[in-house]
Amino acid sequence: MKLFLRFLVASASVLFLSISAYAGEVVLKFHSFPPMPANSNAKFVKPWSEKVLAESNGEIKVEIYPAMQLGGKPPQLVDQVRDGVVDIVWTVAGYTPGRFPHLEAFELPFMPASAEATSQALQEYVDTVAASDLKDYKVLAVFCHAPGKIHTKEKVIKSAADLNGMKMRGPTRVITKMLEGLGATPVGMPVPAVAGALSKGVIDGMVVPWEIMPSFKLHELTKAHTTVSGSRGLYTTPFLFLMNKAKYESLSDEHKKVIDNNAGLALAKLAGQLWDGFEVPARKLALDAGGTIHSLSGGPLAEMKAAGEGLEKDWIKSANDRGLDGAMLVKTAKDLISKYDK
Repeated sequence: MKLFLRFLVASASVLFLSISAYAGEVVLKFHSFPPMPANSNAKFVKPWSEKVLAESNGEIKVEIYPAMQLGGKPPQLVDQVRDGVVDIVWTVAGYTPGRFPHLEAFELPFMPASAEATSQALQEYVDTVAASDLKDYKVLAVFCHAPGKIHTKEKVIKSAADLNGMKMRGPTRVITKMLEGLGATPVGMPVPAVAGALSKGVIDGMVVPWEIMPSFKLHELTKAHTTVSGSRGLYTTPFLFLMNKAKYESLSDEHKKVIDNNAGLALAKLAGQLWDGFEVPARKLALDAGGTIHSLSGGPLAEMKAAGEGLEKDWIKSANDRGLDGAMLVKTAKDLISKYDK
C-alpha cells in the first residue's frame, strides 16, 4: 500500500512538472498578405519572432502564415486579430477605410519625411492623440514605408497634367482622393492585386514605394517612375503590427515583458530604418529592368503641392464632421515628424 501511494505521489509530481513545462510554451499565429520573401515577412516579422523566441528561452514561438494562408482577404486581417482568429497580424491601416480615422492624417500628401522619422512620429501619435483608434488591440508597433512614388507602364509623369485620365491604383481612401485631385482616375486595391490589374490593362500605373515592387514583380511591369524632390515625400501609408489583446493578457508576466521589450517606439524606429534601407536595392532592380526615373521639382512640384494642400483642407473638414479635431491632428502629425526628422 505504501509503495502504491509513493507511486501515485511520484506520478503526480511527474505529471505536474510536465504540465508546468507545457504551460510555459506559447504558440502565436501570425497572419499577413505578402508572400514569405517580402521584406515585411522575411526581414521584419521573422527576425522579430526569432528575437522573441530567444529572449523567452524558447517558450514563445511564432508560426508565420504569409499570403493569407489562413483564409480571408487583406482587409479582414484587423478583424481576425481583434477577434482572436489569429494572434498577430501585419497589415495596412488604410485597407479598412474609416476604421482608423486618426491615422489618416499621416496619409495626407507631402506629409512624410524618411520612414525612420515618420515611423517614430506615428508611434508617438498612436501612443497619445490616436490611442482610441487601436484600443481593441495590443499594439506592437505602428510604422510606415519610405515615401511612395508614381509608377506607370510607359508614360513618364512630369506634371499633374500628365495624370489626366490615367487609371492609377491607390492603396487607401485618402491616397485615392489625392490621385483624383491630381487629375487621375483612381482605382483602389490592395497591392497583391496590382500586378494582375497592370497586366490586364485595368490600371495604367500605381503609387507605391520602391521596396514592395520586387515582391510582386511590379518593377517588371512598369517602366516610368516619378519621384519628388525636397524633404517631404509624396505620401506614405501606416502599417499595423498588432496582437490580440486577450492573448497578450493571457501571457505570464515574464512573457508579457518579452513582448513589451520588443514593441513600441524602439520597434517602430527599427522598422523605419529597415524600410528606408529596402528602397535602394529595389530602386536598382527597377533601373536594371529598363526603367527611367524622373524627379519632380520647380513649378510642376509646386502645382502638385497646391493640390495636396486642397486635399488637406478637405480632410480636416471631413475629420471635423466625424467629431475629430482635424486641424489639431494634422498639426500634431507634422510637429511629430519634424521632431524626429533630425
